[in-house]
Amino acid sequence: MTFEPLISDFYGFEAQLRDHEKHALAALRADIEHHLKPLVNDAWEKAEFPREIIDVLHKHPTFGELWDETRTGDYSALYGGWTALELARIDASIATYVGVQNGLAMGSIGICGSDEQRSEWLPRLRSGEIIGAFGLTEPLSGSDSAQGLRTTATPDGDGWVLNGQKRWIGNATFSDITIIWAKSTEDGQVKGFIVPTDTPGYVATKIERKQALRIVQNADITLTDVRVPNSLKLEKAESFKNTASVLRLTRAEVAWAAVGTAIGAYEAAVAYTKERHQFGKPIAHHQLVQDLLARCLGKITASIALCVRVSQMLDAGEQRDEHASMAKAFATTSMREVVALCREVLGGNGIVLDYDVARFFADAEALYSYEGTREMNSLIVGRAITGVSAFV
Repeated sequence: MTFEPLISDFYGFEAQLRDHEKHALAALRADIEHHLKPLVNDAWEKAEFPREIIDVLHKHPTFGELWDETRTGDYSALYGGWTALELARIDASIATYVGVQNGLAMGSIGICGSDEQRSEWLPRLRSGEIIGAFGLTEPLSGSDSAQGLRTTATPDGDGWVLNGQKRWIGNATFSDITIIWAKSTEDGQVKGFIVPTDTPGYVATKIERKQALRIVQNADITLTDVRVPNSLKLEKAESFKNTASVLRLTRAEVAWAAVGTAIGAYEAAVAYTKERHQFGKPIAHHQLVQDLLARCLGKITASIALCVRVSQMLDAGEQRDEHASMAKAFATTSMREVVALCREVLGGNGIVLDYDVARFFADAEALYSYEGTREMNSLIVGRAITGVSAFV
């Protein structure tokens, strides 16, 4: 399949992908444009998750390429970033599904699991046989999860008993397992657990009336005396530092997804300017419209540059928390500005779902907030700059 660079990749960063990665990316792009793009506006309006998404996506090297147990070829973190961009360019919810399944659920097991846990769970998650979720955020704990986690894990014989609540947990209405992070009543440290969702005492309730990422099925989770055997405690999850290692892995992919969301809105706006006539000609001919599009493209290009470099650093084993945080903070802020400019290009049609921009505009607000707000990521960067932590 012939690889065609995106017109929104103005500086040609995609050229840094290897030939087999370009081929895989082209195949993914063709599949999601043909099978998924026609579904997303109706699914978004109805707040439904089309199960076809799972079958289409799991055919591609989009999952598990970081782990020996599930690797299908030689794919870089840079390729993984471009896949997140391509998915979000069609719909941010699709990218979020992959981010939860591949980054948060598989990442938790890949980083913190024992060899036996990795061998048992990673292949099943990679194939889509089972769906995973990631339970960290709570009703009263978001940015302060390192200190404010209220869900407890109490040792009990040959296992643990979990009690507490989680909120905003993606995939959780239909997941087969959820990675639950809880604070041990024994040593006060955060531990991780693989919790099958049919375990007695585990209840997930869909969050209704969302106005962003409506295709993503977020849930409130209640854990009431949920018993988990020692075999399902993540062996290497002994403190929040281990949780942070998972978030570092996925934060850069959220930055890539933010760029994809901006590109999706930008491409829709460019197409619209060539079709919409005012004052006797397409609005693409008007100077002020061209100015808006040029501003969008500049922000997109700068964001791609940061994301490319942070993925290269991950491939080289050089990425630190502050690198991923800077990319996430900058890319999501730029995305927010781009989708607003694109809505402006469309005028009144910018708030109608039929033209796509309204969906990207709304979804951008969720990406702006999750995986660390701009403020929290800025403080991670600020700590690296000054050597002083200003979190509390």
